[in-house]
Amino acid sequence: MNLQKLKNASLHELRVRASQRVAAFSERRGWSSLVKLPDRLPNADLETSRFFGGFENLEKAVAEIKSRWPETARRIVEQADGICAGKFDLLGFRDLSFGDPIDWHFEPVSGKRIPLQHWSKLDYLDADVAGDKKITWELNRHQYFMKLGQAYALTGDGRYANTFVNHLESWMDANPPKLGINWASSLEVALRSISWLWALYFFKDAVPVETLKRALKFLYLHARHLESYLSTYFSPNTHLTGEALGLFYLGILLPEFDEARRWRDLGRDILIEQIPVHVKRDGVYFEQSSYYHRYTTDFYIHFLILSRANGIAVPKTVEGALIALLDHLMFITRPDGTTPFFGDDDGGRLAMLDTRAPNDFRPSLATGAALFARGDYKFVAGDAAEELLWLLGVVGLRAYDTIDAHEPKEQSKAFPEGGYFVMRDGWTDKSNYLLFDCGPHGALNCGHAHADALSFELAANGRTVLVDPGTYTYTGSKELRDWFRSSQAHNTVTLDGVSSSIPDGAFTWKTIGQCRVLDWENTDEYVYVEGETFGEQGGLVRSIKFEKGKSWIVCDTLKSPAEHQADIYFHFNSNTSPSLEDGVIHEPASGLTIRVRGTGRWIEENHWVSQCYGQKEPAKVFRFSAVLKPGESVYTYLLL
Repeated sequence: MNLQKLKNASLHELRVRASQRVAAFSERRGWSSLVKLPDRLPNADLETSRFFGGFENLEKAVAEIKSRWPETARRIVEQADGICAGKFDLLGFRDLSFGDPIDWHFEPVSGKRIPLQHWSKLDYLDADVAGDKKITWELNRHQYFMKLGQAYALTGDGRYANTFVNHLESWMDANPPKLGINWASSLEVALRSISWLWALYFFKDAVPVETLKRALKFLYLHARHLESYLSTYFSPNTHLTGEALGLFYLGILLPEFDEARRWRDLGRDILIEQIPVHVKRDGVYFEQSSYYHRYTTDFYIHFLILSRANGIAVPKTVEGALIALLDHLMFITRPDGTTPFFGDDDGGRLAMLDTRAPNDFRPSLATGAALFARGDYKFVAGDAAEELLWLLGVVGLRAYDTIDAHEPKEQSKAFPEGGYFVMRDGWTDKSNYLLFDCGPHGALNCGHAHADALSFELAANGRTVLVDPGTYTYTGSKELRDWFRSSQAHNTVTLDGVSSSIPDGAFTWKTIGQCRVLDWENTDEYVYVEGETFGEQGGLVRSIKFEKGKSWIVCDTLKSPAEHQADIYFHFNSNTSPSLEDGVIHEPASGLTIRVRGTGRWIEENHWVSQCYGQKEPAKVFRFSAVLKPGESVYTYLLL
């Protein structure tokens, strides 16, 4: 904590930070009781509380998966077989190996092995120490336990149960309380707790008594760690709400522990308190990231379902905010069913309960449709996902089937507080779509923001053509981290080659650009939006007019007392084939043609698109480069 932050800190913040430092110091010195497993254990049998709907009648749920999603059932078993063989698909990486037996402190891409020392002494953001720590953490979230559990439910094959038990015992052997990277992030502790609880329900009849007792002791320490090291001031974003959800899970499902009610109530209180902070009035998640928006949506879906199942009241304000989150997800869904990655893409999930692609957020919409009887959510979500079955059971799946699907009442939609503006001319898989970004850079330290002011995504005739290239990495490569979040990696404009916001550390910025919307019009024939960025040397105004079914006209106008070099970027999706001929760009599969009116030249480049954290594919980038005088404009015609 630097001196400036210390000066601005409240008394409560100082007290919380001091108590956490004292607790960590006590652990390092061996004074704390939480550096060892508890001696006694209450008689917890996982039968006292109600879990998610899929376990109300597991036999029926399994029969439903086999009959409705036979290909999904086959993939689940195939993935579980890979896990049994020691091969892991994590984030965007495939067939990772962590050794045999598994080395729970190993990062296989960089080859780094993270030291087994007290968690508070590990600098996990240093790639020389931890490589890309997200890879290690993703393994240690143990969300693949759910895949093993699903395969066990589908087949009854004891190999999956044996693998689960062996991995669980191995992890407990290799991760003594408070030692190593797997205790360093409270969010990771929370997500692992949730995974273990799901796994214990899947393997309820297959876990040896002594293994269960030991796991419950570790879960007790997980809960105590969470309440001691909440990210109240460290990362009061999805870290804090994810930790709160972990406490809520533990308090609800392990009521035999004396502290269970405290965990449950603390988790519930934080989730209720944070939702008006994290969710803007228009439903946009405050960190300006679609992936973390999905995380937040899923956190509150689980919170609502688990609360309802156990007779715990949830304020209407929480349900209202969850509906607003789902509304936003519905409107930003592309015609092909995928969702743009604006801001950081974390690559992870709350729970691995479906086999959809990382950029397919429709399972959350489908569950939302069943929870709130929303026909428009169902229309956009399409077929139910198996996640809905696990969360709401056969009853929830039947409820989804009976909902009358209908198109959303609006096609185009403004989210002015979040700064996102959706233009579309229909809700079919052949519709045209554009998402314009003109809002705040981010929240808090803007750690998950990108320099995407005035950028847009575009789908023509149903095909996703111009995209935000994603994230790819956090700490694995500073060069690639900075490129993927720069303005040069977005469909926007740079002046004199300078990004609208300039990166510093992996989750910090040297400078933050300002952006605001100037106009929004939504009519039957056209949709129009206008916004500007501004700084010390002036700025730029970008307007976009969508003539439905025909074209988009983009006008970029320099607002500055001096001339500047302007570069207008067009990032094509990795599965497109654009070509430049006689100053005109054609993309044949979508039928999109791009023409520019202005004095300048086209430059063709090869860069990347990341469809998931850790994975990147080559993709074409075209930029139109021109020297603009004050007040001069460049017009881009995107013709259908």
